[in-house]
Amino acid sequence: MEQRLHFDPDLLRRYDVSGPRYTSYPTAPQFHEGFDDQAYARAARDSNEAAEPKPLSVYMHVPFCKNVCYYCGCNKIVTAKYQRAEEYLDHVFREIALQGELFADTRRVEQLHLGGGTPNYLRDEDIARLVQTLRDHFQLEEGDRREFSIELDPRDFQLETVAHLAELGFNRMSVGVQDLDPVVQAAVNREQSPELCRAIIEEGRRYGFRSTNIDLIYGLPKQTAESFDRTLDEIVDIRPERLAIYNYAHLPHLFKIQRQIRESDLPGPDEKLALFGRTIEKLTEAGYVFIGMDHFALPEDGLAKAQKQGTLHRNFQGYSTRADCDLIALGSTSIGKIGPTYSQNLREPEAYQERIANGRLAVFRGMELSQEDQLRREVIIELMCHSQLRFAEIESRYGIDFQSHFATEIERLEPLVDDGLVDINDERIQVLPRGRLLLRHVGMAFDAYLERDAAETRRYSKVL
Repeated sequence: MEQRLHFDPDLLRRYDVSGPRYTSYPTAPQFHEGFDDQAYARAARDSNEAAEPKPLSVYMHVPFCKNVCYYCGCNKIVTAKYQRAEEYLDHVFREIALQGELFADTRRVEQLHLGGGTPNYLRDEDIARLVQTLRDHFQLEEGDRREFSIELDPRDFQLETVAHLAELGFNRMSVGVQDLDPVVQAAVNREQSPELCRAIIEEGRRYGFRSTNIDLIYGLPKQTAESFDRTLDEIVDIRPERLAIYNYAHLPHLFKIQRQIRESDLPGPDEKLALFGRTIEKLTEAGYVFIGMDHFALPEDGLAKAQKQGTLHRNFQGYSTRADCDLIALGSTSIGKIGPTYSQNLREPEAYQERIANGRLAVFRGMELSQEDQLRREVIIELMCHSQLRFAEIESRYGIDFQSHFATEIERLEPLVDDGLVDINDERIQVLPRGRLLLRHVGMAFDAYLERDAAETRRYSKVL
């Protein structure tokens, strides 16, 4: 596994195009409404009949926030009326019961993730009700294989909640920081102190959270090399096990709230690239391993170990230590993966709640992957996770001659070979250190839908 990294600004500028993040393949624009709740139910029941049924992973979307962040492109509802969250939860509990009927009792939930929105918008007692409802309808893993995680917004968080979450079984947290500079925070309407962020991480460690993550964003308004350097220094001193350093994608034509940000306040392309370069330099000097795209981890963290051992995976939550779970999606807009299928719940909470109140699952679109889709998904995931792909392994699983089957795709990679990003021989494709920051670009060469749906690229962020 190649874990080295080479930062070449001139080269990166040439390849900085829009493209998918490949948290799934095929990507969400390929989902269709012909795959409905009945198709999902069949897929779920079929998954119980597999020779070795997979363990389960559960993702729940909490769409509520008390305050709006101007950069945000998430599906969210900004409201101070907690009654809306209570009504939403009542419907999630009904959805859990409906989902529980589809899966065999022997299949354990090894992973649970609460995302948003703002999961800690929910009161402690309501998070407890949620976990108990899951226990009533599923077998939750209680041992060391358990990975129960939650995303936290520091601005509205009480430290005593950490002990409560630990008691419920949570052992991982992701803290949304984005930037610690007060000028940048004011420009994006997200003000929080470094002391609070540090206290949450330290409290998590005290209560046995074995992995903590901090999210940062580069390219925000008013951000400078000097200001982001100070943020990085503070974060490195806190030393979370994982870091996600996201590129701010300014897409005001898609996300109206981003119109609150003046384009003149955004760093220019060269300055933005320099911010990313400095981030890589700082984190690698501090001992972090580059996992891929925008993720870093300490060598002793599970992500870095999984990458080294060749077991790293990628799903709708990003990089993951496991590939062997079926993913159940709860709540509005959530996306799941059961067997060879993807499914997405209704996006609007009102429509979601109405469907659940009628006793039906909220799935409104998805797709069943063809054999070719599954083949290309495996190729893309291998490259995105491990920076290499051995032809023989794919050929034995799918009964193909790799170089014949993907002759066009290999030809597409020739410019990357010429630029020293990728090496291809008779046995494998290897992404070189100069190409590891362009993994999305490498994956795009194998995307059978991308050219057909060229108009969709407008919805994707830039590769860097």
